[in-house]
Amino acid sequence: MKILMLTPYLPYPLLSGGQIRSYNLIKNLSSKHDITLFSLIKDESETRYLPELAKFCTSVQVFKRTFSPWAPRNIFRAGFTSYPFLVTRNLVDQTKSAVAAEIAAHHYDLIHAETFYMMPNIPQTDIPVILVEQTIEYLGYQSYAQKSRLWPIKPLLYLDILKIRYWERHYWQSCSHLITMSEDDKKYIRSIAPEVRHIDVVANGVDIDWFNQTRKQLPSEPTVLFVGTFKWLPNSEAVEFLVEQVWPLIKARLAAARLLIVGNGPTAKVLAYEKTDPSITVRGGIPDIRDAYAKAHVLLAPVFSGKGTRYKILEAMATGTPAVGTDIALEGLGITPGKEAIVANSASQMADAVVRLISDSRLRDDLAKNGKQFVTKNYDWKIISAKLGRIYRNVGRKS
Repeated sequence: MKILMLTPYLPYPLLSGGQIRSYNLIKNLSSKHDITLFSLIKDESETRYLPELAKFCTSVQVFKRTFSPWAPRNIFRAGFTSYPFLVTRNLVDQTKSAVAAEIAAHHYDLIHAETFYMMPNIPQTDIPVILVEQTIEYLGYQSYAQKSRLWPIKPLLYLDILKIRYWERHYWQSCSHLITMSEDDKKYIRSIAPEVRHIDVVANGVDIDWFNQTRKQLPSEPTVLFVGTFKWLPNSEAVEFLVEQVWPLIKARLAAARLLIVGNGPTAKVLAYEKTDPSITVRGGIPDIRDAYAKAHVLLAPVFSGKGTRYKILEAMATGTPAVGTDIALEGLGITPGKEAIVANSASQMADAVVRLISDSRLRDDLAKNGKQFVTKNYDWKIISAKLGRIYRNVGRKS
């Protein structure tokens, strides 16, 4: 089949969950489908990664959005149009005209849009459109607004959230087929938008062969790992909760413990953690994430908002790193709590779980073995991509 895929980022390098997902799907589907990729970029320097994507795509075109999301143009459009800020910061006028020209000049069986905020770039067409929702966006922003202490702008935040919710639901209804990351997300959408009928689950995955090459080199100090892209609000909230509420409890019981925080785009607040606490190390995006897992006794994921399956949990399992996470961090994975990962929903529960795992090597080894078997069986990108390929054939035009 001939597919036109639209993404709000270039799917390489693999610095964020969205990039990891899109890259691996393209890589695994390219042997059976002709994929043309249209992506947004923030800087011309990103074009140096095009050769990597050209290995798997028939054609790749990029469109430059504003480098800073806070560009006046984006703010003006969010203030004076019906679109929310999430859409306007990813809205590039040339993209829609380029999509229109592309589908007029070439026959396509299907259009694949990653995230609802790429949907405004698709003109009226009879080509089936698959929309992939990596998370339910308004829920994450709603959680941020509820916790925010910026009282003067709270009304504006809530207005923008209403816009996000409206447009998410609109595109869920108008696309030919909707894809979510988990059964929980699917059920949630069905509960708030029962008119949306055509939904399938195509979860996130991991490159099992690549992560199998990880060789554990645990340091003498008990090391807890946090992984997350900090541009995503739930991760920023999670690391703050970890450092301020969980970490003091762990240090009180394990004086030699170390916390390693890894992720792309750390904020000034995150970077400051290691300056005020010598037991904390903060690293930005690292060339090979396996290096972080190789040195970690435990992965901790205190995520309390957002939807979708978490790469950090899948990657931890794939590398044999025991994972501790909240119900939200682990939802949709289908794990058996206590067998493949440990569920903890409060600071004290998280601290107890981490201390127990670090103190009990047999428990740690059992959890690592079970988690690795589970993720290999259920979340290899080869399995995930095959499912998406079947949906392509069912939804796409029969040419």
